[in-house]
Amino acid sequence: MNVSVIPPARNQRHPRRWTASSVVALTALLSGCGGPAGSPSVADGEPVAGGVLDVSIAAEPGCLDGHGISATQQQFLGRLIYDNVVTLDENGDIAPYLAESWDISEDGRTYTFRLRQGVTFSDGSPWNAEVLRQNFEHMRDPATKSPLAAAYIAPYVDGTVIDEYTFEAHLAHPYTPFLYTLAQSWLGMTSGKAISESPETLCQKPVGTGPFTVADYRPGQSISYTKRDGYDWAPEWLDGDGEALLDGVEVTLVSEPVIRHQSLVSGQYDLTENLPPQNAAAVQADPDFTYENLPRTGSPYVLGFNLGRAPFDDLAVRQAFAAAVDTQAVTQSLGFGTYTPIDSFLSKESKYYDPSVEGILTYDPERAARLLDEAGWTGRDDEGFRTKDGKRLTVEVPTVESSTPSPLLVQLQGEVRKVGFDLRIVQLPQAQLTELRYAGDYDALAGVWHTNTTDVLFIRYHSSEITGERIGQNSSYVNDPELDALLSTAREADDGPVAAEAYAKAQHRLLDLVPGVPLYENPSQFAYANTLHDVAVDTSHPVPVLTYAWKAE
Repeated sequence: MNVSVIPPARNQRHPRRWTASSVVALTALLSGCGGPAGSPSVADGEPVAGGVLDVSIAAEPGCLDGHGISATQQQFLGRLIYDNVVTLDENGDIAPYLAESWDISEDGRTYTFRLRQGVTFSDGSPWNAEVLRQNFEHMRDPATKSPLAAAYIAPYVDGTVIDEYTFEAHLAHPYTPFLYTLAQSWLGMTSGKAISESPETLCQKPVGTGPFTVADYRPGQSISYTKRDGYDWAPEWLDGDGEALLDGVEVTLVSEPVIRHQSLVSGQYDLTENLPPQNAAAVQADPDFTYENLPRTGSPYVLGFNLGRAPFDDLAVRQAFAAAVDTQAVTQSLGFGTYTPIDSFLSKESKYYDPSVEGILTYDPERAARLLDEAGWTGRDDEGFRTKDGKRLTVEVPTVESSTPSPLLVQLQGEVRKVGFDLRIVQLPQAQLTELRYAGDYDALAGVWHTNTTDVLFIRYHSSEITGERIGQNSSYVNDPELDALLSTAREADDGPVAAEAYAKAQHRLLDLVPGVPLYENPSQFAYANTLHDVAVDTSHPVPVLTYAWKAE
């Protein structure tokens, strides 16, 4: 069957492409209040070519090779320099991009891609079937140390170059999320020439086919992009042809939230990809700016427990910790009303989300106290913390070092202390934190995982994703045969009732296991001046796409 003409199968909401004026109207609708008077319309002028866009970001990925990172910023930055094999259209359905069409074998294990001709990388090398093969190999090459792309294509076994523009990918088993993952920013296509000749340079000097190229990258400071001459293969949903309109994009790291807000409204920057939630109301009310608050699909923010060691190897302790956290209060405090609390391990925006999971994990400090009593944590030391056999009920949570501790962990620390947990925040350099993460040497970790497919549950909780020969993302060390079977069934099933039933059961099984505390949806919050027009919103990641954006005087 030719999947390029599959009828729509997704049942979730997806961000579409909006003009500045329609985004203002949508934001007002979502917030339940009227939009600001006098908001300018994108229709007020014709597109203008030229100019450089100034953008601030809250953090930078440390590497620009999408295959080698899992950084959130790659969702936005990757769209500047990379294109993908396929895309999701404005309805969230798989659509052509660098592949014009494809077939899937009846057993679901062979994908035959017919690739677009005439596409080149910024180093002048061609896009073809051999380059697609090289990209798959680069993603899973141990030297790439991929924390994400390798996991997303794990069922890929090998491929055959049929001819210059036809490639056959062989999978170990049916894997319905395959095309969805190929649409994600981390799996953008890299120059085959660069992969074979200088892979060590791809972090600093990536080479893609996208609308911009990297002119200068200063890690921890800034990234300069310039327009790619001759670009003419944007996906159809972008409603544009040819080269980008902007001459370039200047991206600057502005880590302090208050400065990020002030520098946006003062005009120093045209766009910020991570607007501080405490400033959302002010920016939303300002007629000179557009504000977006869009939920990401995948896993919400979760404090994940390490089930492989005490104290969270005890289900009762996990249940008690979850019952001790008032997620409504934590969410309101952290998000200033812009965050959406959640009590399940899958975003409500994700396909196959099952509403019947709601209301099972609830705030109940009295139940938390009973569970700890039943688990034997009946003693109290002189600071009021629970003890058992003379040992304090301590939970150590490592996080990256900062001038101030993580506000989320500080909030959780106060919540669980009320029932006797001693949550200790351990601040570490990023390299040391990564080492602990891969070694499993922690009690709990705060994290989030966005992806455009519900297979996020496999990535996060299937036992095969526990770090071993390769880096896995099951940081909770969940090893449950019942859950494994459900998640394997779901990812191998076609979109439809079999997958829906398996995913629903998996969501309920996770509530039985309690591998962590779900907290709030993972938001994409960005804002830009209304002198910037035709900002698209990505269909895989709800972030701005600047391919055909333009600046008015």
